Amino acid sequence: MEKLHVLVVDDEPGICSGITRILSKFSVGFPFMDENIGFQVEETFTGEDAIKLVDNKVPDIILLDNKLPGIPGIEVLEYINKKRLDTIVLMITSYASLELAVKATNKGAHDFIPKPFTPQELRSAIESVTKHIFLKRMTRKLNKEGKQIRFQFLSVLSHELKAPLNAIEGYLKIMQERQAGSDLKAYEKIIERSLIRVNGMRNLILDLLDLTKIESGKKNREVKPVDIAEVARMSIDTMGPIAIQKDIRIYLKSPENVIFEADREEIEIILNNLLSNAIKYNIEGGRVDCIIEDGQSSLDISVKDTGIGIVEDQIPKLFSEFVRIKNEQTKNISGSGLGLSIVKKLSRLYKGDISLISKPGEGSTFKLSFPKNSYSPQS
Repeated sequence: MEKLHVLVVDDEPGICSGITRILSKFSVGFPFMDENIGFQVEETFTGEDAIKLVDNKVPDIILLDNKLPGIPGIEVLEYINKKRLDTIVLMITSYASLELAVKATNKGAHDFIPKPFTPQELRSAIESVTKHIFLKRMTRKLNKEGKQIRFQFLSVLSHELKAPLNAIEGYLKIMQERQAGSDLKAYEKIIERSLIRVNGMRNLILDLLDLTKIESGKKNREVKPVDIAEVARMSIDTMGPIAIQKDIRIYLKSPENVIFEADREEIEIILNNLLSNAIKYNIEGGRVDCIIEDGQSSLDISVKDTGIGIVEDQIPKLFSEFVRIKNEQTKNISGSGLGLSIVKKLSRLYKGDISLISKPGEGSTFKLSFPKNSYSPQS
């Protein structure tokens, strides 16, 4: 039986021995796994020793308390993130440390387990993380073999849906038990974070449905003359509420009627993703320009923003599935990492090309070019 290496970092010997005792007799299994996964637990009591241990051998899972002698847990977490170590951190925190729990998740912790926790709560958290690790490894393996779609779907559902659901459940328990008192204002932050996670899950589901339909070839397509300018106006209206939240203006520059043989829903998906991307990665008070050019040989659509931009060597990665560029400016921006991949796949149905010109701090311009005349859409 495969065993995951779990490092427990806590200065309370009773906590460490309790976790070791629970996990040594616990294993995780799923219908699609050949055998269960067990756990090999290692204990340490200080942040300094934890850093030495992860430098020597990176554990699969770290259960990390914050109140430690010497270096606090939050600094150990920052060290792990700075070194980009391939491990999953679960913070162990007291019920009174809601602010710390939020801070830890912002700094890269997968989730948090509030003290005191029951054996079942510990096993539930470890089971969720174990599934994520297994599916991530399986996806990597299948990527090399070119058979990744079904397992990518499972991996993303497990990680991107179950993790936020667990977080929301934790927030609701905090509210149910009135851990921050009876004043509703004290809970505004966790309510806001819960709504953000719900919205992220909704967008992920919609993106996965789009991707699955495209990949399977089972998407019903109705190719006929479509007014691209009219579709663009509708997409701009759809993105309006999101843009208003960041005080972003969207402008359309287009001939009055731009007729193109296409599936209307596919063009709308393309424009919605490009506009949504331009808004999310824009600055407060910025602008987005959607430019449609109806040439003799091609239909060109450009979406230009005044946002944070991206370095040139990261551009090729953007159009791959489940890829999100993570840095200090993007860490609080939610997304599935599927939008631009979907845009690229749909544009290929029209033999179109997509390109990106971007400079950090100056913004980005995505350009789609669809050939006309000698071209007929694939059905």
